[in-house]
Amino acid sequence: MVTIAEVANQLIQKAPFLEEALAEDLINISSLARKFKPFIEKALQKEVKEGAIIMAIKRMTPSYDYKIDFKLQQFVNNLGDFIVRSGLMHYTFENSKTLALRQRELIEQIEGNQVYHSVSRGIFETTLVVNKSITSLVESIFCDENLIFQKYSLSSITLRLPLKRKETTGFYFYILKNLALAKINIEELISTTNEFTVLVSDKDVDRAFSVLMRLKKS
Repeated sequence: MVTIAEVANQLIQKAPFLEEALAEDLINISSLARKFKPFIEKALQKEVKEGAIIMAIKRMTPSYDYKIDFKLQQFVNNLGDFIVRSGLMHYTFENSKTLALRQRELIEQIEGNQVYHSVSRGIFETTLVVNKSITSLVESIFCDENLIFQKYSLSSITLRLPLKRKETTGFYFYILKNLALAKINIEELISTTNEFTVLVSDKDVDRAFSVLMRLKKS
């Protein structure tokens, strides 16, 4: 038989960041209980007292310790310089037998030039992020490939990560959560062992940079 606590827990897990806000005592539990009441009564098919919902929520144990610990805060404080690039283009092509050859041709053409070039190959598709200065070259070389998606006017922010990245839990969640709370849409993520790059629209890059700098200095 379904219980009040089970239904309340399902509702909390469906809402972005609600579990974290409860763990940090940022939510008025009485107001939340009133909001949950009709959904819980519908699931249980009977009337439920608001006090019972409040008690069920208070007794819940967060599935994850969302409070930022000292090690994670130290890690964020020790991030290296942020590198910002603007005027980037994003292309996604369907993987094919010839796509690797086209990539090799592009690398040969731009070798020695100071242009940004990133490749992420998935199971079914490959994404290229390049400077706008070589868009004509990219579109010429890949003209016979199946273009799935493209977007212009993007900027990137690259974070240089401390060497202890693998020993720190929650870093990516912490960064992406704060960008999401600022309503910044992430167009693409690019990651290497000691670098983490966030790709956003040109119009959002200043706000994204401010968010990341605030986290580093907090």
